[in-house]
Amino acid sequence: MHRRAALLVLLAACGPRAAPSSPAPTAPSPLADQAVRGVHDPALRALLADEWETSMRRAPTWATSLGDHRYDDLLSDESAAGIAQAQAETRAFLARARAIDPRGLDHGDAVTLQLATEGLAASDAMTVCRYDEWSVSARGNPLGELSNLAEQHLIPTAADGDHLLARFRAAAAHVDDHTANLARGLAAGRVAPKQSVALTIEQLDRELARPTDAWAMAAPAAAPHPGWSADAQAAFARALRAEIADHVKPALVRYRDLLHDRILPAARTDEGLHSLPDGDACYRAMILTHLGQAHTPQELHELGLREIARTDGEIAALGKTLFGTTDLAATIAHLRTDRSLYFTSKEELLAAATADLERARQAIPRFFGRLPVAACVVKEIPDHEAPFTTIAYYNQPNYDGSKPGEYFVNTYQPETRPRWELATLTAHESIPGHHLQIAIAQELGELPLFRKLDGSTAFVEGWALYTERLADEMGLYASDLDRLGRSSYDAWRASRLVVDTGLHAMGWTRAQAEAYMLAHTALTPENIKNEVDRYISDPGQALAYKVGQLEILRLRAKAEAALGPRFDLRGFHDAVLGGGAVSLTILGQQVDAWIAAVQAAEPPATTR
Repeated sequence: MHRRAALLVLLAACGPRAAPSSPAPTAPSPLADQAVRGVHDPALRALLADEWETSMRRAPTWATSLGDHRYDDLLSDESAAGIAQAQAETRAFLARARAIDPRGLDHGDAVTLQLATEGLAASDAMTVCRYDEWSVSARGNPLGELSNLAEQHLIPTAADGDHLLARFRAAAAHVDDHTANLARGLAAGRVAPKQSVALTIEQLDRELARPTDAWAMAAPAAAPHPGWSADAQAAFARALRAEIADHVKPALVRYRDLLHDRILPAARTDEGLHSLPDGDACYRAMILTHLGQAHTPQELHELGLREIARTDGEIAALGKTLFGTTDLAATIAHLRTDRSLYFTSKEELLAAATADLERARQAIPRFFGRLPVAACVVKEIPDHEAPFTTIAYYNQPNYDGSKPGEYFVNTYQPETRPRWELATLTAHESIPGHHLQIAIAQELGELPLFRKLDGSTAFVEGWALYTERLADEMGLYASDLDRLGRSSYDAWRASRLVVDTGLHAMGWTRAQAEAYMLAHTALTPENIKNEVDRYISDPGQALAYKVGQLEILRLRAKAEAALGPRFDLRGFHDAVLGGGAVSLTILGQQVDAWIAAVQAAEPPATTR
């Protein structure tokens, strides 16, 4: 899973954080030229420039990670007024985009306009969901946001430390805005599912019970800061610890108490979106946002059932070969109960993930012409998050080069982490999956920044799922046991189509969703519980994987059939990755253009 996807979905709900002590900057973004790079039409350039400035103001911590330091002392505005302003700005940008006639644009600008319009339209459609008024999840809440702040906001100088302190001084009001939003939603009859609320309370209680000096957000107070004076380091440490203990913690207690005292008693026992006001419209908006196409829940559910029928057969056949088992259920039972197939320590797990990543790094030049400059490293998921989140995720490199791509592995309860999944997991989250695609996109030349940094969930997750099969072609699976892990992961993503639509459109319960995944994937029960909570709290995102993967596989088969012996896998991959994370419609056009170029014996062309 790529963590940036969650930010892309929520960005439309963010706005500027008012701060009288920090006047609006008069200078444009240092990335202003890159925001419109490669765009020729004046109206389109002006639109992208204005939208970029607004996005930096709305998401100041993202701006920091990109090297735009004008808002380093601010947090996003989560107040009702800020959210309303952000939504109005999105609608205004959408109107401007729709007013540009694509018939007067060159091909590159026409593609850029189409992608910008689709993204703005999806953001506007999502306003019906009112996520700020009810969404509660252990995977995304103010505790997690602030705990990750120190990792996003690097402080090489004492001035940078002052800016981080300013952000923590704004943090209590930021948390209180989240609390007020949930109270407003409760008054309007919008509440989160009961178990999601209970898990979030448990997460908060665990952290609130620890000394604040041990919190992740306090880590910069204890870290060395080369180049700072001793006095500056001591003053910073005192101020940060005091701010967290005296202001941030009480705000998190207020947030927790609202959840416990008022939200939990009223929380939904029916966990799908359909049980919310405008829930069906919200789910349609989420499908459009993540897939870029207007599919019905029934269509996606049936696609998932067909894919599960195929993966059931694959898993059963591999189980018979490996274990002598007789059917799907026996194979899954063996995988879940044979403890020799699981890790014994977090050190062993991290070492294996690092070794898998290095093997993949060595193999990619044979399968890709374009390679990323940015490095990728293995890291542990933080303690405050690990019990409540998925088995792994990926964070993209900082655009300014200050941080590499990061493949985060969940080392909580390592005895529940299967060995036979890890090679597939590493391929998906790092190389040749998320890191390869996202780092390459960031390093593309004449493209506007939103196309390098944002993009289609179906493309991003579809590519990563496609590479789980590609990893076998690359020689990254050492045995049929690794291939069984790949088949189980394929089943996992197919089951998402069934379970996500079941939960949000067909009245399924959490227990039904968990039972379905237990029957058709080899995921451990612990992982399945966290996964189902993820689908409940982040509707529609899980649909993107299979839809994107199947489209990339279809396009590859089309190219192989059209080109025969002239088909070059490196060229195909470069064509797919050469325009950023485009919509699936644009991706099809890119591949068609590459096929035509090869047939004409010309250098492969990708969409600018």
